[in-house]
Amino acid sequence: MAGAGASSRDKRATAARLKAALGGESGAAAAAELRALLERVLAPAAGPGGGEAAGEALEWCRCLLSGGEPWDSFVQAVRAYDPATLCGLVWTANFVAYRCRTCGISPCMSLCAECFHQGEHAGHDYNMFRSQAGGACDCGDSNVMREAGFCKRHRIKSNSNVPCVPKDLLMMSELVLPQFIFSLIQHLREGYNEPAVDLPSEKDLHKILQVLEPHVSFLEDLTKMGGAMRSVLTQVLTSQQFYKDLSSGVGENACAKKSHEKYLIALKGSGLAFPEDKIACNMQEQGAGTSTLSVQGFICLSIFKTLPLPQEDQDGSQGVGKRKRVKLSSTTKDQSIMDVLKHKCFLEELLFWTIKYEFPQKMVTFLLNMLPDQDYKIAFTKTFVQHYAFIMKTLKKSHESDTMSNRIVHISVQLFSNEELARQVTEECQLLDIMVTVLLYMMESCLIKSELQDEENSLHVVVNCGEALLKNNTYWPLVSDFINILSHQSVAKKFLEDHGLLVTWMNFVSFFQGMNLNKRELNEHVEFESQTYYAAFAAELEACAQPMWGLLSHCKVRETQEYTRNVVRYCLEALQDWFDAINFVDEPAPNQVTFHLPLHRYFAMFLSKAVKCQELDLDTILPDQEMLMKLMIHPLQIQASLSEIHSNMWVRNGLQIKGQAMTYVQSHFCNSMIDPDIYLLQVCASRLDPDYFISSVFERFKVVDLLTMASQHQNTVLDSEHERSMLEGALTFLVLLLSLRLHLGMTDDEILRAEMVQYIPENPNPKSGIIPGSLSFESVLSAVADFKAPVFEPGGSMQQGMYTPKAEVWDKEFDPVMVILRTVYRRDVQSAMDRYTAFLKQSGKFSGNPWPPYKKRTPLHPSYRGLIKLLHCKTLHIVLFTLLYKILMDHQNLSEHVLCMVLYLIELGLENSPEQESDEEESAGGQERCHDSWFPGSNLVSNMRHFINYVRVRVPETAPEVKREPPASTSSDGLASSQNSGTAQVFSLVAERRKKFQEIINRNTSEANQVVRPKTSMKWSAPGATPQLTTAILEVKESILSLLIKLHHKLSGKQNSYYPPWLDDVDVLIHPEIPRYSHGDGMTAVERILLKAAVQSRLNKRIIEEICRKVTPPVPPKKISSAEKKTLDKEERRQKARERQQKLLAEFASRQKSFMETAMDVESPDADIAMEVATSEQHVSEAIYDCVICGQSGPSTEDRPTGLVVLLQASSVLGQCRNSTEPRRLPTTEEEQIYPWDTCAALHDVRLTTLQRYFKDSSCLQAVSIGWEGGVYVQTCGHTLHIDCHKSYMESLRNDQVLQGFSVDKGEFTCPLCRQFANSVLPCYPGNNMERSVWPSHSNKCMQDLVQEVEDLQEQLGTFPVSISSETNLSKEMESVMKDIKSTTQKKYTDYSKTPGSPDNDFLFMYSVARTNLELELVHRGGNLCSGGASTAGKRSCLNQLFHVLAMHMRLYSIDSAYNPWRKLTQPSLVSEELPEVPVLYRDVSSLLLIQILTMPQPLHKEHFTCIIKVLFTLLYTQALAALSVKCSAEDRMAWKESGALKKNTSSGEKSWEVLLGHVISELSKGKIYEEEETEELAVVNPDSVECYLQQFCLPFLRITSLLQHHLFGGDLPSCQEDEEFTVLASCLGLLPSFQSAHQFTSASCLDWPVPAFDMISQWCSELASFASRHPDQVKALLIQEPKWDLPRLLQLPENYNTIFQYYHRKTCSVCTKVPKDPAVCLVCGTFVCLKGLCCKQQSYCECVLHSQNCGAGTGIFLLINASVIIIIRGHRFCLWGSVYLDAHGEEDRDLRRGKPLYICKERYKVLEQQWVSHTFDHINKRWGPHYNGL
Repeated sequence: MAGAGASSRDKRATAARLKAALGGESGAAAAAELRALLERVLAPAAGPGGGEAAGEALEWCRCLLSGGEPWDSFVQAVRAYDPATLCGLVWTANFVAYRCRTCGISPCMSLCAECFHQGEHAGHDYNMFRSQAGGACDCGDSNVMREAGFCKRHRIKSNSNVPCVPKDLLMMSELVLPQFIFSLIQHLREGYNEPAVDLPSEKDLHKILQVLEPHVSFLEDLTKMGGAMRSVLTQVLTSQQFYKDLSSGVGENACAKKSHEKYLIALKGSGLAFPEDKIACNMQEQGAGTSTLSVQGFICLSIFKTLPLPQEDQDGSQGVGKRKRVKLSSTTKDQSIMDVLKHKCFLEELLFWTIKYEFPQKMVTFLLNMLPDQDYKIAFTKTFVQHYAFIMKTLKKSHESDTMSNRIVHISVQLFSNEELARQVTEECQLLDIMVTVLLYMMESCLIKSELQDEENSLHVVVNCGEALLKNNTYWPLVSDFINILSHQSVAKKFLEDHGLLVTWMNFVSFFQGMNLNKRELNEHVEFESQTYYAAFAAELEACAQPMWGLLSHCKVRETQEYTRNVVRYCLEALQDWFDAINFVDEPAPNQVTFHLPLHRYFAMFLSKAVKCQELDLDTILPDQEMLMKLMIHPLQIQASLSEIHSNMWVRNGLQIKGQAMTYVQSHFCNSMIDPDIYLLQVCASRLDPDYFISSVFERFKVVDLLTMASQHQNTVLDSEHERSMLEGALTFLVLLLSLRLHLGMTDDEILRAEMVQYIPENPNPKSGIIPGSLSFESVLSAVADFKAPVFEPGGSMQQGMYTPKAEVWDKEFDPVMVILRTVYRRDVQSAMDRYTAFLKQSGKFSGNPWPPYKKRTPLHPSYRGLIKLLHCKTLHIVLFTLLYKILMDHQNLSEHVLCMVLYLIELGLENSPEQESDEEESAGGQERCHDSWFPGSNLVSNMRHFINYVRVRVPETAPEVKREPPASTSSDGLASSQNSGTAQVFSLVAERRKKFQEIINRNTSEANQVVRPKTSMKWSAPGATPQLTTAILEVKESILSLLIKLHHKLSGKQNSYYPPWLDDVDVLIHPEIPRYSHGDGMTAVERILLKAAVQSRLNKRIIEEICRKVTPPVPPKKISSAEKKTLDKEERRQKARERQQKLLAEFASRQKSFMETAMDVESPDADIAMEVATSEQHVSEAIYDCVICGQSGPSTEDRPTGLVVLLQASSVLGQCRNSTEPRRLPTTEEEQIYPWDTCAALHDVRLTTLQRYFKDSSCLQAVSIGWEGGVYVQTCGHTLHIDCHKSYMESLRNDQVLQGFSVDKGEFTCPLCRQFANSVLPCYPGNNMERSVWPSHSNKCMQDLVQEVEDLQEQLGTFPVSISSETNLSKEMESVMKDIKSTTQKKYTDYSKTPGSPDNDFLFMYSVARTNLELELVHRGGNLCSGGASTAGKRSCLNQLFHVLAMHMRLYSIDSAYNPWRKLTQPSLVSEELPEVPVLYRDVSSLLLIQILTMPQPLHKEHFTCIIKVLFTLLYTQALAALSVKCSAEDRMAWKESGALKKNTSSGEKSWEVLLGHVISELSKGKIYEEEETEELAVVNPDSVECYLQQFCLPFLRITSLLQHHLFGGDLPSCQEDEEFTVLASCLGLLPSFQSAHQFTSASCLDWPVPAFDMISQWCSELASFASRHPDQVKALLIQEPKWDLPRLLQLPENYNTIFQYYHRKTCSVCTKVPKDPAVCLVCGTFVCLKGLCCKQQSYCECVLHSQNCGAGTGIFLLINASVIIIIRGHRFCLWGSVYLDAHGEEDRDLRRGKPLYICKERYKVLEQQWVSHTFDHINKRWGPHYNGL
């Protein structure tokens, strides 16, 4: 038999032989042989040869499975039997998948990209998402999604046409696979060493997994063969027989025995017992050998011995604030869930090892790939459930819990999303019991003693939020599984019916009750701010609230009443236990608050559901009064604490407490936190005594002492600075409590609408900011809000598409109460009010400062009618009366907000009055009844008119009230009897409350034995601080109505301003809903209330009229005691200071605004130009500059030069121009590629290299310009400063420790005035500014003289001082700025000469800088000068200064007169050398122009400038003729030659293009120039097209020249039509002597030859002819063909972002051939790069930074594929620019979190392109940071 090392041919033969034998008679023998062979091949290889052995083993398996056939054909054969109905593609983290909510049944449904695009989901609600944990495609699974969404492949119903599998095809597989899988398990057993105290070294596990990688991959390949092979695998994995035969360690194989022992040790190490029966059987077989094992087997370990590992206890103690963990005694639950595992088949042990090895990705994928097989799915799910407790333990110990969590969920979400399967497992495997128990055990490991209420004796335990388990969310996989199975109705019902489970669950929830307790710091600031609150809020939301919402979703109908009763019952039991455990009686402990009361919230939400959906009678499920009193305490404590936190009373606890207060109301948490709390308080309020409730509220908010009529009071529990905001808080809370209807009768759609109406006014919101709730979301959204498409602000900042409320929503539905409830920041309430104010002004409804509008409420559900009693109780009325009185008397600490809330409460009371009492009988018995207290009854309507005459108050002895004489009308002895004439007695809220509580306790006689604890809460008030209180009597004589009317007078500032409206118009009483009252300020509110009071009762109406008749005498000025005066003065002074500050700020703002308008005014070039003095003052010879640092004005001098603030940046924008108007697209398929060789930069490069091949280097470097790539662009903000001031400014920046967004060491700074980014200062050349305009523009010197003058001027040496003594500050600065300019760009963009460092290089670089800036200005003007006008940024051009600096340096290089190009242009002479110079016709004329101008002494005379232009124009024209002659065909050439010769001798011969063209052709024919065949020809050569060609050829030069003239000599550019641009520019430059009419104009008429034309042309052509004789092939290529460059553009992007995403996110990088983690693509050239990828790093530069230097000379624009955002790299900084792809609602989707389809926003892309072309990234984008070359 072939050995293990056999060749593959031998293996195949062996396999074929065995297969045949197995089919024949000698089957048994063959099977034995096969088994032996496999045992040998698959034995775990020892030693280093493991890898080869594994390869060899797999090779054998392939041969054996295929029975000697080639493997590929075997795979094909098996695939033919695949009934592919399910896709089942498994993916891992970061895979991009889709979810379609329209097609999904389960919320976890997901599709792979292929199935998604093959299905029809257009118009569905789908999104793309990046998988966090991995998943599998559900296409074809009708349990999870609707069949309509299946893709084409999986729509076909299966099984019908798939043939039956032939027996012999898979015969070998059935024999080979069991042993193969067993060998895998053996490897896993071998590799696992139970860790000693230290952890198993990750490395060891990793090594084993690497060795096994090929094995698992092989299994994975098998699963991909389709259904037939999967069913064989399932059979092998789940068969108990195979497992028993191979794995149990029985038999003689020593290796197997050893591995079995290792397996048992591993079980033991996991704290899992092996069931007894197995061990008994071992004993019989192995006798004494197993004694050690048997001992362990019989101890059923308790979880508490195993769960907290020994090392956990050691570090747990110091880890978390020294708080001791608490352990519970073991629960009654079935212990076996936690500690017993019994493996009966391969699948079970395989899963065991998968967990042990912490879910290796490969194993997970293999196990999931098998899921399409239904039998396997069921078996695997059961196995998974059986191992659930073990998973939890492993997860808790794991160091990589994040990765592991993801892998667990990856598996479980596939199993539990399927309702049918979940139900089956629940019934057969106690899934719910297991899950709840496991969760309970998990949390039990991190419990600590609760410190809430009674610290010493508390028995309650809570989770410790500082523990890793909560901090790292380790529990989320288990909780998310639980939520997932509760979403299935059948499972949830089982849960709600099972009382035992509910008890356990409430037990679990109570672990979170009161966690993360905050204690108020009273002395010093807390030193370490704990951030545990994140963990606490996340835990309550995920572990308590989400399961609660899951359960609630199944309690929607009447039939489910029983469930609610169950939950409420066990919830109340748990609450009662909790109150007992924390020893709670009636007073909460002071200064502590917890935001976590999940038990209260469960209770509240199930109550709400019961009433709303199940028609349960509320009273049947509510507990007794005493329990309700206890229940309300903690939620009320939270409301009061919120108010304290916002009043800065918790400021010493650090920022985190504010964070908690904000999270509590934040949109993701509010439904599960503040809403249930307020609802619970509403329920308690509706059932408890209203006086008790109201007094509790004021006591909790600590403002009881403030509610006195005395002008002074002592507050024992609150500092006076907090009183006002706490009072506002208490009243606002009452308004919320009484007007919210979220759970009290609103329908779901009304709630949704209210939430939306609240949400949008705070800030207009992007759609994703509005959290979608139900299916009617879109329709409600469109009903209440208008979509505002994204707009651009002029500063360049971009906005998202926003929703803003419709007008009628502002008008009718805007509800400040909802806004207050939902706002996280107080400033948001203000911003909503500001928008409301703006709406009212705009619509003309109200022009003043409106108050929050009063909104009518939805009617209360009958169950909650009791809530109205709060509005009609004496306690509240006394409070309202007192506050109105105090506001009227101007007591301190009251604000407009207090008044607003008081009025709101009165109005609520009038709106919701109890059943009407008849007016008459009431008034008759009124006086007698009021002897006991302030008001006669409890109805607000009647109490409003009740007059109160005297009030007895307790005041400090210092108060002014004490000094007053008792009123004359009442003699002192009459005081006692005047009781019933309306003197009310002192009223104490606290006393009232105590009394009520006592009554209730006594009423519940059953609990009479409960001793009421003596009241302790007052013991912490400040002792000794209170002066003696005495009793004084105040004369009041007011009723609520009279106070309201006086208030109206006070608010309006006029006497008797209130006039009852019904006296004029009786209809008012019949239709009180008058729109004019719906919006307005306090006066409107008072009027509205009085009207409502009058409508409700005739008596009120009469009394109002009476009060108004007794025109109220003015209130006498009060005598103010000195103490009070002081406080008042203080207040007034504060107020005045505040006003002054406001005024100053406003003034600053307006100044700043006017400055910005003048400084940043791009649009008005005619505004005063900063650097030029108005032209009228022509006699002023020197330009005056203002220094923005020292503020002095003066000229720039040699000694103290002034400079312009400039930003120098290298730019390759010009190099991106292309000579086709068709824009390039971003490639999105393999076919589309971008080749850079048609760009401007590439063509100029090629030209220079060709010239350098054939001509002298120095002359080549003057024949072209560089700077198309990496040219230096100079821009300024127009502000000037003294250079010495600038130096000290830089020094101060250097010492400034504040982190700046720029690097001062690199010379960067921001302009001190306008804060624009800059990095250098350009010195202003001293001297006159104006004389240039005095010069005559047309001189009468003849051309020849001017030519001679120009030559003489050029001969003069540069005026650069040679000796050091004569060096001035100015020249130093000029030199340093030149260095800056040079160092701005990289060396490769400045060095083009063959001899490095030659001066020709510098010369070329300097005039190219000028060229770059002129060309860029031309681009900014749109590529032509038709629009005319001054420079685009009138005062912001710095070209004049730049020319001075360049000229000064260029004059240092004197050009040898023999080589001076000027001679060549103006004197016919012949020079010949060995290596010739570049022929004149090959030279770039614009470059020659700059060389001529910059080598002239400055300032230049206009006449010399014109002369130079005229000479150069002749050369340009000749070049145009030469280029034209090459283009036309030979016949045409002959024709032109002859017609030219005929006219040659006419007078205007030199100015006719025909003659000149003829001459050029005849001259050039002498050389071998026309010899080769033509390449391209002009289509038709008629005179018009020739004239047009010539003009187009000359235009670029004329444009550059006109710009240059404009900058050097001032004067505006004329504007014109495009077709006359040539003539207008020519006449502007003085080329056209007199302007001729357009129709007979020819370009040749602009020529002005300095020497006879034909001689000159002949000389120039002869240079070409001699070159042609040497290199005939190059002549034409080098002739200047002026292509028409299009403006620079970014790549065109596709409409839909998905196109880009799908192509690039899987694309491999061409450098490192991997798929990058963060792919990016350059929007300038389309290069694909790895962002931050270390793989493509070169010399410490990452690829994006490197590319930005090569492609954009330091500027890069990259689209990040996975985030849809664009980042800009500029030099050493980068910034996030934003996204040009928006969703249908005009919003960005950064990081593709929402995954909605995105579409290009053309406007944004335009803005991006605009910023790129205009080089303004630095100025417009504000958030720059350094990238340290790491992008």
